[in-house]
Amino acid sequence: MVKIDNIELGDFPLLLAPMEDVSDPPFRALCKRHGADVMYTEFISSEGLIRDAAKSVQKLDIYEDERPVGIQIFGGEEGPMRESAEIVERTNPDILDINFGCPVKKVVCKDAGAGILKNIPKMVTLTKAIVESTSLPVTVKTRLGWDESSKKIVEVAERLQDVGIKALSIHGRTRVQMYKGEADWTLIGEVKNNPRIHIPIFGNGDVDSPEKAIAMRERYGVDGVMIGRAAIGYPWIFNEIKHFMKTGEHLPAPTLEQRSAVAKEHLERSIKWKGEKLGVLEMRRHYSNYFKGVPHFKETRTKLVTTYDPNELIDILDSVIERHPVMA
Repeated sequence: MVKIDNIELGDFPLLLAPMEDVSDPPFRALCKRHGADVMYTEFISSEGLIRDAAKSVQKLDIYEDERPVGIQIFGGEEGPMRESAEIVERTNPDILDINFGCPVKKVVCKDAGAGILKNIPKMVTLTKAIVESTSLPVTVKTRLGWDESSKKIVEVAERLQDVGIKALSIHGRTRVQMYKGEADWTLIGEVKNNPRIHIPIFGNGDVDSPEKAIAMRERYGVDGVMIGRAAIGYPWIFNEIKHFMKTGEHLPAPTLEQRSAVAKEHLERSIKWKGEKLGVLEMRRHYSNYFKGVPHFKETRTKLVTTYDPNELIDILDSVIERHPVMA
């Protein structure tokens, strides 16, 4: 049984990765229903939280049916991070997660996200301060290092464990790599198999099939996997992995009717939670994956990503089977 502090997660938990403008409550609800074991919110700016910025505060929204859920924060300064940890605790999540992995320039330039990988002592000091400022179990998500010459994740894992984190998720790329090339899991395996490490180690990067999830478990011994991009527009991946691990057989792929029904529900939830304009716009990144592999879908996809009227979008989704009967 894998546990984060006292939270039981099963034998090989599947975690939904925190993704900006993706891992919101509408999307998390669908992933939970389709087998994800642990939810993480989009990352939240510590500076935004302490300024009471509307977008940051909205990201604190969590719901009982998605537990266990972790709220993820990022920042490069101890004061705001401590204050934001106290704000997060009042929201009553199960876990507080620190983002030390985001490679985006606007985050990195503030010594936040993966930017802190250039200053490991500061990373450790900041983590210790947050652990001491909250009663929540603190976890960390990070990368192998800043670049090829500074992959210090084995040392980092030991030092973060020593200051009190309860689990570590590692993306198998450096910051310089961004999301290019293949994720390197060998160092993730070294961390997991380090006799000094006793907290759960979750691997992240390129897990997009049941076979890859099993390979990572068997080859590197990780306690679970965190799935990000492969779940966008495809929440079924979690149950597909679980079914394959249990039976050695693949679940049937979702039918076109199931895809259109879930895409429609996702759109409706998105509009309800974030309003019509944003709800419509931020759904656009999901449609390609919802309908991946459907022949001659280009015209329908173009309508989905250029239409602003929610009712028209729902009509398009309702008519997908009529438009593409060969896949029904």
